[in-house]
Amino acid sequence: MSDQKTPFEIMMAQAQDMMKSMNPALETFTPKGFDSLWPTMPKEWMEMAFGNTVNKEGLDAKTRLFLTLAGLTMQGAHAEAQIRMTVRHLLEIGAKKQEIGECITQMSMFAGIPAMTKAGEIANDVMKDRDDADKEGNAE
Repeated sequence: MSDQKTPFEIMMAQAQDMMKSMNPALETFTPKGFDSLWPTMPKEWMEMAFGNTVNKEGLDAKTRLFLTLAGLTMQGAHAEAQIRMTVRHLLEIGAKKQEIGECITQMSMFAGIPAMTKAGEIANDVMKDRDDADKEGNAE
């Protein structure tokens, strides 16, 4: 194996060095940490932005969120924070884990296996976090 770095690896190392010099705290930044600041949107805001205001007789919130998840799956790792939030919202309104997995899997034909796999990993992480939180809540 060669120790020579690819142009992409060199570019990424330079970008990381630049970010460290601008703000050392960014070295440990993760989207998961960021999205914990606002885990879910208030119901009223969601309904105003995506629901009843647009079309009172239209799609229900669960269907809208599944459509959102499908679109975000197409973006894979580029939409990690958005996928996390959407999965949390789906769980909050009673979507089953199997339904969430099915939605993501359905997109494999359109988004490709890598994007589907990444979205699935993110969703599984969110569901595990929720299960862990539920266990902690029940233990008290």
